[in-house]
Amino acid sequence: MYKLFFPLILICYCNSGFAENLKVCESCDFKSPKEAVEKASPFDTITIEKGQYECISLVLDKPLTLIGEKGAVLDGKQQGYILIIKSDSVTIDGLTLIGSGRSYTKDFAAIYVDRSKNFSIKNNIIRDPFFGVLVEKSHHGEIISNEVSGHSMREDDSGNGIHLWHCSNVLIDNNEVSHLRDGIYFEFVTESTITNNLSHNNIRYGLHFMFSNNDDYIGNEFINNGAGVAVMFSKFIVMRENRFIKNWGTTSYGLLLKEIYDAEVVDNLFEENTMAIFVEGSTRINYTNNNLHRNGWAVKISGGCYTNIFSGNNFVGNAFDVSYNSKLNDNKFEGNYWSEYVGYDIDKNGIGDVPYRPVKLFSYIVNQTPETIILLRSLFIDILNFSEKVSPVFTPDKLVDISPNMRMIN
Repeated sequence: MYKLFFPLILICYCNSGFAENLKVCESCDFKSPKEAVEKASPFDTITIEKGQYECISLVLDKPLTLIGEKGAVLDGKQQGYILIIKSDSVTIDGLTLIGSGRSYTKDFAAIYVDRSKNFSIKNNIIRDPFFGVLVEKSHHGEIISNEVSGHSMREDDSGNGIHLWHCSNVLIDNNEVSHLRDGIYFEFVTESTITNNLSHNNIRYGLHFMFSNNDDYIGNEFINNGAGVAVMFSKFIVMRENRFIKNWGTTSYGLLLKEIYDAEVVDNLFEENTMAIFVEGSTRINYTNNNLHRNGWAVKISGGCYTNIFSGNNFVGNAFDVSYNSKLNDNKFEGNYWSEYVGYDIDKNGIGDVPYRPVKLFSYIVNQTPETIILLRSLFIDILNFSEKVSPVFTPDKLVDISPNMRMIN
């Protein structure tokens, strides 16, 4: 046992104890990051001092740590990638990256990670990239406290801020992403977490993910994007304590769910969105303790949505609380607060004695003929909605909250 143990200790000591710190600057032994990377041994640290350095498609094919001092800038000269990670255990920390290339045939990125494990990208500033951080077929990594911003005006000439494809066990935390196509994009990504990010003023989505299971996104803000968040063809998703604010547009929404199964939408704020939540073909989703304030449509449910539960949510000041395109209903509404509820509570238990029907006839009409929205505040529409509430004909007669709260829920 001793003969096997001693060589193992020696190997570990050699890997850690003899790692060097190589410096890059005008007066250093290494004048460019490329020179330092070529001379570095595995697990060395390269410190890049203040200055602007040309860096075009620099490949990191061994475990390294690149640390940028304040004012260290890598310039890709608009010619391709800036940094390409093709090794496990690579860290990129504290750099400013500018001038990545643009192409209609290649996804050029400021930082490209390919088939890597245990990577770390943190505290970097990425300006006007095509893609900011592009990660493919990589696992057990982290992307933390980066700022990625662009000047994109159209979808077809811009990429995404943080883009993951075929990855797992990745943490995306405390990043700010703005003025790109999608702020954060997941495709075929599992067992990963998106927390405490700010994604704003992006052309298409603040967050967009597809075919990605067992993921959590918690405590993020999605503000003033073309649309807030789109989650498609995924299952076992947790969406908690996020803020969806001012995502306006003719077909915009705070949260789009399409073909989603077994998910939790809990403790989120939806405020001033065209549609707070738009749901299509999604089943077994719990919507709990969400605040839906001053949206056009609070919840718009399309076909194929079954066994969903809406409980303990606050619906306040929305033009339409619930819009439904079918008379069939297999979803449950219970214990929500509705600002338009005018029932009474004789026994003073905090629960309305009269059930509330949140689907207005006018919302059904607007679904069929959008131009009629101009009649929203007219007396005729008020009479129409009241008659449908008394005797439902077009709206689902079983879509009712039998225990509406009389006060807003904390």
